[in-house]
Amino acid sequence: MARKKTIITCAITGAIHTPTMSDALPYTPEDIARQAIDAAEAGAAILHLHARKPDNGAVSTSIEDFERFLPVIKQSTDAVINISTGGSLQMTIEDRIAPANRFSPEMCSLNMGSINFSFHPLAKRYDEWKFDWEKDYVANSDTYIFRNTFRDIAQVANTLGPQGIKFEHECYDVGHLYNLKFGMDTGLFQAPIFLQFVLGILGGIGAEVDNLVFMKRTADRLFGDNYQWSVLGAGAAQMPLATTAAQLGGNVRVGLEDSLFVGRGQLAASNAEQVTKIRRILEDLGHEIATPDEAREMLALKGGDRVNF
Repeated sequence: MARKKTIITCAITGAIHTPTMSDALPYTPEDIARQAIDAAEAGAAILHLHARKPDNGAVSTSIEDFERFLPVIKQSTDAVINISTGGSLQMTIEDRIAPANRFSPEMCSLNMGSINFSFHPLAKRYDEWKFDWEKDYVANSDTYIFRNTFRDIAQVANTLGPQGIKFEHECYDVGHLYNLKFGMDTGLFQAPIFLQFVLGILGGIGAEVDNLVFMKRTADRLFGDNYQWSVLGAGAAQMPLATTAAQLGGNVRVGLEDSLFVGRGQLAASNAEQVTKIRRILEDLGHEIATPDEAREMLALKGGDRVNF
């Protein structure tokens, strides 16, 4: 049998890292669009997108902020657009799903459970900050709860599912897989599904190969053959876990949302640099990289002609 191709997702900017942490982190619409397009040209079939406030880099779910870069990206690449419903840890579920509801992308993220979600140790690394909001946002993250209750999950599913949007089910711990199985058993979600195993977030499961194997085996028991999967390794775990995931038959995610580095102690110059590196690693190991249209077929997506941007 032919070996299945590997999908590379690139998460362009996210909601954790702040402008002080890396000059490469995009936050203006122009930079988000440019880096997304470059990442697609480097081999990313899926672009996972958040918005930022262009004046100070703070997290935004403003329709206007998304509107400034979504059409530009769509006109310049055929990559699959995946809009986050994670937003910021300080936002309501209504605010978080507003962009996906307005633009009806081919994909959006859906977090499958509530967790403590913290990155407060990063605050100790910087003495000066580019913008006033950054320090408190990072330092106070030890108080944040990433809320994704069963009612929240149902609200996202019932609002966005009827639009034919495919969910990237983000699972930060093994219990989230059981939450998803409950959603399938009660008719909220239908196979085939797409899982994103998230490892290495403080508050979630650790970035260890044993944990990845455990998550994969649990998913096999719960979902059988009716799913595709990918791995997000946070921070230094990004490249090692992506490589391991591909060798186990999964897909991979990289990007400045998940790690600011491209090597030990070396800040990435761009999202495209991370995509280029993981593509080189995977191709050296004999993997073929999926094109956007191949990713659409693998994930049963509705197609780029059915989005609202």
